Amino acid sequence: MIGDVPGLAVLEYDAADFAIIRPGQFVLCAVSGARIDLQDLKYWSARWQEAYRGAEEATAAYLRHQNPVAENDIARRD
Repeated sequence: MIGDVPGLAVLEYDAADFAIIRPGQFVLCAVSGARIDLQDLKYWSARWQEAYRGAEEATAAYLRHQNPVAENDIARRD
């Protein structure tokens, strides 16, 4: 279970900041799964309660959340 990863923090994301619900050293990027040390965390979504490694991942998540059906349509157009 992902909640049992040693050092994994649980955060509640707000628009300008985040609150630490369960202390830890890092969170995981919602797009890539990469580890993000808390001191390096600069991108997240308060709306979707997700952390992102960088601007590229944040943009990919935004596009995915805005149009999830299109992602499935692209996969079917082979």
